[in-house]
Amino acid sequence: MAPTDSSGADECDADTRRSGTEERAFFQVDGMHCATCEAFLESNAEDCAGVTDAAASYVTETVRVEYDPSTVSANALCDALSPLGYTAAIRDGGSDRAPSVVGRSRRQDQIGGRDIDELLGFRYAVGVIFGTFMLLPYAALLYPAQLSSFFGDGTLDIFAGASGIGGGDGLLILPLFLVLTGVVLVFTGLPLLQGAYVSLKMRQPNTDLLVALSVVSAYVYSTIAFLLGRIDVYYDLTIVIAASVVAAIFYESLSKQRAMDRLTDLTISRVTDARRYDADGTTTVDVSDLEPGDKILVREGERIPVDGMLAEDECTVDEAVVTGESLPVLKQAGDDVVGGAVVTNGAAVLTVSDSASSSIDRLITSVWNLQSGNHGVQRQADRLASFAIPFVVGGSVLAGGWSLVRGSGILIAVLTTLSVLFVGGPWALGLATPLSVATSIEEAVNRGIVVFDETVFERLRNVDVVVFDKTGTITTGRMEVLEVDAPADLLEVVADLERRASHPAADAIVTAFAQQDRDGELSKSDGGVADQRVPEKAERVIEFTSHASGVEGVVEDTRVLVGNHDLFAELEWSVSDAIETRATEARDAGQLPVIVGRDGRAEGVIVVGDEPRAGWDDTLTQLSDRDIEIVVLTGDDEAATEFLGEHPAVDHVFAGVPPAGKTATIRRLQSRGQVTMVGDGTNDAPALATADLGISLGGGTALASDAADISIVDDDLSAVGTTFDLADAARRRVRQNNAVAVLYNVVTIPLAVVGLLNPVFAMGAVVTSGGLLAANSFRDLIGE
Repeated sequence: MAPTDSSGADECDADTRRSGTEERAFFQVDGMHCATCEAFLESNAEDCAGVTDAAASYVTETVRVEYDPSTVSANALCDALSPLGYTAAIRDGGSDRAPSVVGRSRRQDQIGGRDIDELLGFRYAVGVIFGTFMLLPYAALLYPAQLSSFFGDGTLDIFAGASGIGGGDGLLILPLFLVLTGVVLVFTGLPLLQGAYVSLKMRQPNTDLLVALSVVSAYVYSTIAFLLGRIDVYYDLTIVIAASVVAAIFYESLSKQRAMDRLTDLTISRVTDARRYDADGTTTVDVSDLEPGDKILVREGERIPVDGMLAEDECTVDEAVVTGESLPVLKQAGDDVVGGAVVTNGAAVLTVSDSASSSIDRLITSVWNLQSGNHGVQRQADRLASFAIPFVVGGSVLAGGWSLVRGSGILIAVLTTLSVLFVGGPWALGLATPLSVATSIEEAVNRGIVVFDETVFERLRNVDVVVFDKTGTITTGRMEVLEVDAPADLLEVVADLERRASHPAADAIVTAFAQQDRDGELSKSDGGVADQRVPEKAERVIEFTSHASGVEGVVEDTRVLVGNHDLFAELEWSVSDAIETRATEARDAGQLPVIVGRDGRAEGVIVVGDEPRAGWDDTLTQLSDRDIEIVVLTGDDEAATEFLGEHPAVDHVFAGVPPAGKTATIRRLQSRGQVTMVGDGTNDAPALATADLGISLGGGTALASDAADISIVDDDLSAVGTTFDLADAARRRVRQNNAVAVLYNVVTIPLAVVGLLNPVFAMGAVVTSGGLLAANSFRDLIGE
């Protein structure tokens, strides 16, 4: 298909990069702010020769393009996606490989040498400075003349000539206002004009078009009136409306930026380098250079870069980041291992799988595909604008036509048409929407809740099902000692030995049982990991051996063994029936039993696991009271979820569910209504992106935060309930603001109908409605 738009698309077939199969590219596009922008940019991309599909999302400011690189290059596509003030850049080279996560927490991306928020702020500043400079003499000279004319002989009529009224100084300064108002309109109001043009091109009327009609018609009316020698000019209305709406958009942008800044730098579970292993030793290479069959070395405590198979020996790995399983897993030679998992005990020599990729990479690709294909929901104000605009335009044409029928001249008919546009158009909807969004976002941020997409409040109110991940969401996800049945003197010795181990359970045991040193300092580092630098304790461990399922050593003159039942059986240490029964009960409950013993005999059990978060019970009950269905998904087995299945607020529990299964479950649940997913880890990211609305906890990974629509900064599960309260408050604010937005029209339309509309009265209506909108927006509505 030949390109039809001249704004860059005509270059799409000019730059050929290389022949090959179809590729996928992701583009960051600054300037997207509504569903109309999505449709416009998709159309621009699809007009390029060689493009088979394009999907845009203003939520993530991303456009995903499927294209033939032998016909069109990614650079040419970048040009096609940069018309009319939009600015596009290729993300991570635009390759098929999973793009790096440039999350919404990183809005400081600079494209073309200027941050988009800084440019918007500059436009706002110009509008305020010019507006203030102009309105002072405007008010001093024109307002008295306009009021005098109105109250004096009543001859001021915006629908009839009244040529030459006011004269003098007021008329002499009008050429200056004509020029400077035009500068403000074009520069400060450019985002509005751009949005209006796009909405016309896509035949999707929005608030940008509504505001543009008002300010442009007021400017054109004023210019014609000036040329006719009249002083019923509305340059002040053009300036104030354009500057106010752009200021509201700027404030909305700043509120979103503040929300992003609240997010901490979360760890992305992705590895870029690997140690290729051969007979000559190891060589560090880029992960993309790995080939199927290569062997790589992963040391203890490191993350596995790609999927593969354990080539030799055995090790323990933590796969929670991918599978959601809370307990580490023992892997032996021949077992499959997943990229993104952490080797917690021993070292691993892996054979790279045939795909030579990581499960984390596939998760990232899945998230980006889902996000960039997810169209934003059109805002309520845009729907109101699409309804109002035909009536306003139709009414203005009829008024102009009636003026001609009555015998007025063409110029007077034009003035009549224009006056109806800026008097009858509810332009304040364009001010009400960004103010409502910005204040709702600010209200959420102040409560530790980051909102990524302004439509989430509307979507949250329509939720039918809330799906909770278990590990790290309902539970803390951190290993802690839950129960202990062992001699106190043995526990101190066990803690000494576990300082040498690299395992979440070992850290939990050291945290619980490390005794104070002689100087009163606790033998733990501030980071919560066993501190191996304490000399008094380190000297007590005479011998240390790490096994796949535990540790063994000599502490002073005592041989100590810590591990599971299989390790005790392998080393032929005796275990009593009571200890074995207690270990089995803990394991059946989804917890980790650690058997401890000395000198050949087990003496007790330490039960380790992750506990439910504070307030989890109240949160589930609160949501259930809203008639919302509660579902729990987890990679753990059924025994670990028994306490949830018995909770009266929980409707369904699905255990042993892998990441792909979580996404499939979300899709099945969507057949029953709107679904919200609450999760915290990388393995939850595709499910968070698939759900109609995703909520991530602050302790989760960056990928989970990028996939979600709402991020709770702290690990506060009760904030999930607060988000629903915020959604109710946001609805009240939007409804109230939309009602206030038509106040301007309530005042001006009757005055215009009876021929009493005066520029001073119109300006008073603008200031009054704008002030009431601001006052209502900044009220705290969450308690109402």
